[in-house]
Amino acid sequence: MYADVFKRVIDFCLSLLALIVLSPFFLILVLAGTIAMRGNPFFVQPRPGRKGTDGKEIIFYLIKFRTMDNKTDAQGRMLPDEKRLNAYGRFLRTTSADELPSLVNILIGDMAIVGPRPQLVRDMVFMTEEQRRCHTVRPGLTGLAQVNGRNNISWEEKFEYNLMYIDRGITLRGDACIILKTVGKVLSRRDIVRDGTASDMDYGDWLVSEGKLDRTEYAEGQKKAKDLLGIR
Repeated sequence: MYADVFKRVIDFCLSLLALIVLSPFFLILVLAGTIAMRGNPFFVQPRPGRKGTDGKEIIFYLIKFRTMDNKTDAQGRMLPDEKRLNAYGRFLRTTSADELPSLVNILIGDMAIVGPRPQLVRDMVFMTEEQRRCHTVRPGLTGLAQVNGRNNISWEEKFEYNLMYIDRGITLRGDACIILKTVGKVLSRRDIVRDGTASDMDYGDWLVSEGKLDRTEYAEGQKKAKDLLGIR
């Protein structure tokens, strides 16, 4: 009953309350982001959500605050992540404040407060059918993987935690524990990045680096992701 009905009601009420209470801080970040990023402070990206009645993942648009600018080199190529991550963006990441706009995704039903984190579409195409079982529930702002290492654990461990969250049964008590642990992680600023990198490695890239995927399979997967998004 909780997972099917009350979880969504609680998500709606808490996300609405959070948006109202945090609205002054939210507006400050919008203004600061507009200045720091010299333009649009928001980052919007398609992500795979909960599977629909046809068994396919419904693509939704995740909303976050931008943490990297669009600086390019002399040839017009985008600079590496660590070169584009400015002080403002670093503050957002270390405090997890970049996730605040995702409360809108929770409010409208794209996401839940607790659930498996939504991956990139280009990550999803490399996931096994078993790993994609995490898409039988709404993706979450935080989840079991985030309170057990976040970016300091391997991709395989992340998927294991995602499935563990589903298989052990979704309960109010379990979600409350994850939320409390998340607050502790945010306040202590632990597990923000892995190995000092500015951002985590894509799943396909990780598979290649581990020798579990060859370049031909990688290219085919990237093409499939573009086809799903209608990119030519």
